[in-house]
Amino acid sequence: MGLISMGSGAPPVGLDIGTDHVRAAVLKSSSAAPTLAAYARGDMPMGAVVDGEIVDPAAVASAIRELWRQPGINGRDVVTGVSNQKVVVRLIDLPFMEREELQGAIQYQAQDYIPIPIEDAIIDFQIIGDYMTPGDEHMMEVLLVAAQRDTVEATVAAVEGAGLRLASIDVTSFAIVRSTLGSGLNVFSEDEESPGEAVAVVHIGSGLTNIAVVERGVPRFTRVSSLSGNQFTQAVGNVLNLTFDDAERLKIRAGLPEIGSQAHAETATEDSDARMVREAQDALEREVNKFIAEVRRSLDYYLTQTAQARTIRRIHLTGSSAQLAHLGTYLEKGLQAEVVMSDPLRFIQVASSARVPVEEDRMGAAPAIGLALGGVI
Repeated sequence: MGLISMGSGAPPVGLDIGTDHVRAAVLKSSSAAPTLAAYARGDMPMGAVVDGEIVDPAAVASAIRELWRQPGINGRDVVTGVSNQKVVVRLIDLPFMEREELQGAIQYQAQDYIPIPIEDAIIDFQIIGDYMTPGDEHMMEVLLVAAQRDTVEATVAAVEGAGLRLASIDVTSFAIVRSTLGSGLNVFSEDEESPGEAVAVVHIGSGLTNIAVVERGVPRFTRVSSLSGNQFTQAVGNVLNLTFDDAERLKIRAGLPEIGSQAHAETATEDSDARMVREAQDALEREVNKFIAEVRRSLDYYLTQTAQARTIRRIHLTGSSAQLAHLGTYLEKGLQAEVVMSDPLRFIQVASSARVPVEEDRMGAAPAIGLALGGVI
């Protein structure tokens, strides 16, 4: 599923345009699992991407060009993702109609479900299935995606400014689900769900967190939050009056205290370094509690809107900022669900040429790999 799909010959390169980094994944089809032939990560200029929106296409294009100088990153066709508050995903029920008829009607139907003027939106959809109501009315479930036109145009400008061809634009959260839970040809594969249960995927990046709920093999709900790794870092920096880079290093070193431990209690004998670690952990605990409340609100909202799922039994955690020490334990306790660290390499093989760069960025690789997977399945 893509907001824009122009088609290409060879599988397109998965291009993840993030707040702090830009990533590329090259996948090759094989008789077994797709093979990751090349992977690379580069820096994104500060301020070029804000809250998931490209605000400086020229700077982003420059970062992409630099990325394409890394070994093995040489395809010209790319698939990239969009993820910000201007992208809306809705699961809607409509009277049954054939796909060709829906293709013509969706522009009129969509306005009832999206908070974007239809003339300013780019619309895409996927038919999930059909069913009969108790009153014998033939209905269909449709996954509706809408993106504000300026968001898509900025993405196109950045990619084309780098001298590349845009094969398609996907929704980043769909790509993350694809790389963590797997995918089929038309809908996402089921994760051994039981009736009345759904699973969630939470990808914590540096600038954004993507939350998706998957039920009966389909991502039926997505939400984007600005509570993410950089906000954790900023909380540490604000408390200790540190630069962002120093706060980032301390955040990684300190991590969260173990639940129930007394490690963060002040003692008369602690030195200045121990005091900094304790204060950093206190700041992180406060910020993570806000984050847990944000995720809980999103999951609770989904459960109130669906007639099927009654509980979220498992949360797949991924993203570069998900590696904060003990974060999974905090999420398990706060969300009352099993939390598992998800591996974006689970459904692919990795060539020796890509092993080192992808291992160095394993938790951050899910969007780029998921985007590339969309072109080879």
